[in-house]
Amino acid sequence: MADSLPAEAIEKMKLMTAPLPDADRDALLDAGHGDCLLKEPAIARIVENALLHFDGMRYRLFAWTIMPNHVHVLVEPRPDRTVGSIVSSWKRFSARAANRLLQRFGPFWQDDYWDTYIRNERHFESTVSYIENNAVKAGLMDKAAHWPWCHARFRFDKPS
Repeated sequence: MADSLPAEAIEKMKLMTAPLPDADRDALLDAGHGDCLLKEPAIARIVENALLHFDGMRYRLFAWTIMPNHVHVLVEPRPDRTVGSIVSSWKRFSARAANRLLQRFGPFWQDDYWDTYIRNERHFESTVSYIENNAVKAGLMDKAAHWPWCHARFRFDKPS
């Protein structure tokens, strides 16, 4: 989200000569900074529907979780698509729809995004596990399948 990282953290990252380690960045995101607009079910549903809409056509969606102030997605673009064009499409659509619903204007998402090249099957599996368990790690839910905005709810038993 546009406000998911504190301004001082963004300024510090701009001055760094090397990227912020993933664990440090993830801890900042999981701290729940900003308005956390994605905690609203109607807004999370907009984002989830955007992710699912072209699955199997423009990309293969393997895993996702929508956190209160950020989203994790594991996706493989089709040969005629790029990750950048896919993310841009998700952001444009969901920002317009969410801002309309919220009756607001202005930035919804950060301009850029972080991506990681998946090196092998082990890296793939650890990435899926990280995405599935992000809400648990952040203390929002006790089991991955209980988080309503994660693909894990389709993979595991429903909450009782």
